Amino acid sequence: MRLYNSKTQTIEEFSLRDPEVTLYVCGITPYDTTHIGHAFTYTVYDQLIRYLEMKGSHVRYAQNVTDIDDDILKKAKETGEDWRELGNHWTDHYVDDMIALNVRPPDYFPHATDVIVDIIHSVEDLIRAGVAYVRNGSVYYEVSRYPEFGQLSHLPHGEMLPVANERGNRPEDPNKRDPLDFVLWQAQSPGEPAWESPWGLGRPGWHIECSTMATKYLGKTVDIHGGGRDLCFPHHECEIAQVKPLLGQDPYVHFWMHTAMVGYHGEKMSKSLGNLVMVDALMGTYSADALRLYLGSHHYREAWAYSETDLKTFQNVAK
Repeated sequence: MRLYNSKTQTIEEFSLRDPEVTLYVCGITPYDTTHIGHAFTYTVYDQLIRYLEMKGSHVRYAQNVTDIDDDILKKAKETGEDWRELGNHWTDHYVDDMIALNVRPPDYFPHATDVIVDIIHSVEDLIRAGVAYVRNGSVYYEVSRYPEFGQLSHLPHGEMLPVANERGNRPEDPNKRDPLDFVLWQAQSPGEPAWESPWGLGRPGWHIECSTMATKYLGKTVDIHGGGRDLCFPHHECEIAQVKPLLGQDPYVHFWMHTAMVGYHGEKMSKSLGNLVMVDALMGTYSADALRLYLGSHHYREAWAYSETDLKTFQNVAK
């Protein structure tokens, strides 16, 4: 089999001789799911898994739930809901949608809050490795300490900060030595949930959650790591930066695989823009087979836009 590796930006041979393949795919942040962009990503990896299993490989598949995050806390505050109940509700909704689409469930489906102790240990290791620092109860990764930062995304250094800022970075944080440094452990803000740590009450940063869960459940080296294209930077770039200093020369991931973005009305479909086409709404009219065929008609690396006219065509095909 040949796969495009985002890190090398080339199509490479992927060996099917190994009896086991490990796959980690970044999962949902459960505050409003499941839109068709989610469905595209997770059905793409479902097809990959089914192909690998058809060829005789055993796939160990982990997919996380980012159940503690700035976006969840913001949504909970807006709606007046408990943050944990909000996350559980939308996680259950997502699972129901995946079942309806006949998506093979992951072998491991950890929530970030399940691995707080492991995350704290990861942060302690990074401090000892000399790539992280503590300021006022928060811990930050010092990007300048890792010269290979950018090896996955291939972004020039001058373009990194604007992209990171669009995707959750807080450049104005006065505790940072550099605006591009990213948080590993965030000191508690008033009213927010928090856990005990060596640096005081706080919660994990987004990037350290995934690298901790990937290595905890799949081992220090992962065969394929996937997610949407918008996760390549900074999220996956930061994952590499967190794991590589602790592994030495061993690769963290052999193949980085990213799915394209799905558009609607001329813009990327996203929760932040509010231009979502929800799976459960579509399945009130269209069959799961029609939706799977429609999603599968698009190449996983080529951006596309949702069209109800096109979906209707596949409804006729699926009859």
